[in-house]
Amino acid sequence: MSWISIDIEADGPIAADYSMVSLGAVIVEPSLTKTFYTELRPVSENFVPEALAVCGFSRQETMTFGDPKTAMEDFRDWISEHSKGRPFFISDNTGFDWQFVNWYFHHFLGENPFGHSSTNLGSLYKGMQKDMFTSFKHLRKTAHTHNALDDAMGNAEAILTLKDEFGLKISLR
Repeated sequence: MSWISIDIEADGPIAADYSMVSLGAVIVEPSLTKTFYTELRPVSENFVPEALAVCGFSRQETMTFGDPKTAMEDFRDWISEHSKGRPFFISDNTGFDWQFVNWYFHHFLGENPFGHSSTNLGSLYKGMQKDMFTSFKHLRKTAHTHNALDDAMGNAEAILTLKDEFGLKISLR
């Protein structure tokens, strides 16, 4: 099994009505060298300018991004190539990231290689600390920039810290 740290940036709050504009992924393993990044052209006319501002893109820029179907095919192929066994989806905010990735996989490819499950890194850390008011974000090494790959990398680093320093039992084969 492989844990894959994923982050997305979007131009609005919900999938289908708005668009995923970038996706970053990192295989969680000590080297953190297996990465994926793509930028996707919008699938909807709707967008929230403030949402685009967060990730640093203009609507004009996003209109030049790649075909979403091709991006999801590339991501599926990357998962297949780099994942050992079943891939597991983990992110900082699965409620947000998962909805877009799941919708895009099903809409464009008819299936999601992650199945129907995901893990929320923030909730995992809260459970480990037995504190619903704590945050894992201080465990990131890579700055949280709202670049999808930077943010996925920071979360992968936090997962490795949970394993190495906090004793998280996780298989990183």
